Amino acid sequence: MYIPTLADMVAAHTRIKPHIHRTPVLTSSFINLLVGAELFFKCENFQKAGAFKARGASNAVFGLSDEQAARGVATHSSGNHGTCLSYAAGRRGIPCTVVMPRTAPQAKKDAVRGYGGRVVECEPSTSSREAVFADVVAETGAEFVHPYNDPRVIAGQATCSMELIEQVDGLDVVVAPIGGGGMVSGTCLTLSNLAPSIRIYAAEPEQADDAYRSFKAGYIIADDAPNTVADGLKVPLKDLTWHFVRNHVTDILTASEEDIVDAMKLIWKRMKIVMEPSSAVPLATIIKNRKVFAGQRIGVIITGGNVDLDTLPWQ
Repeated sequence: MYIPTLADMVAAHTRIKPHIHRTPVLTSSFINLLVGAELFFKCENFQKAGAFKARGASNAVFGLSDEQAARGVATHSSGNHGTCLSYAAGRRGIPCTVVMPRTAPQAKKDAVRGYGGRVVECEPSTSSREAVFADVVAETGAEFVHPYNDPRVIAGQATCSMELIEQVDGLDVVVAPIGGGGMVSGTCLTLSNLAPSIRIYAAEPEQADDAYRSFKAGYIIADDAPNTVADGLKVPLKDLTWHFVRNHVTDILTASEEDIVDAMKLIWKRMKIVMEPSSAVPLATIIKNRKVFAGQRIGVIITGGNVDLDTLPWQ
């Protein structure tokens, strides 16, 4: 298992710079008063293809040799990684196939196809996803770019927190959502090297809390098909992301479905920005755990904005 390094993150930053946005950091005085802390929202919902995963996908795609690239890329994804890999593949002019659960939001399936990717549907479970994907790779010979358990992807995601600490001085804490752990691992990679005093918290839905239970148990616990409104956080940790979580995360906090939807509505209402349920989990856990974060400067990573406007969770 190759553990990506700070040098990999720096190389990724140079490689992907022409293909991504340096996303803004926004604040809300209302939310600061509500929480009793200063929150700085790193808005990856404004990223290319609508999610932070454009970073890791671009790093993987543009790091391929011409021979590898000619065979195309493939992945399995509930949405954002597939969309972002299709985006990056389209920029390089190579084929991309994405295995997606049939229950994934239609907006995310449409987005993959919109960037030129091919969607192959599977049942909404990890086991079905991996079986269907094996058939796709056998058929195409494409390069597998894992949604998160890939050093190229983690190095790309790590560029987000590098930008954040350049944009905001004196952070005490960074909070990011956790599913498979790609963004959290990238955050750990950057901050453990460049700002080791900043504590890292991961935020997870109560109904998909396998990372929380893994963290408490000291080994990976994987749920096959959890059910949560935060559809981007249903996948389990893998060995590479577990390495970063186990060694660098301060704690994992959870939020109920109601907490998540309330936090999502609060950000839409007060900050006037579109973001998806997975992105609301960090704020939901901060509101629930005000005493943990009181009086601190907190970076909050809003991971994506690819929400299906016809099926909002409060409708």
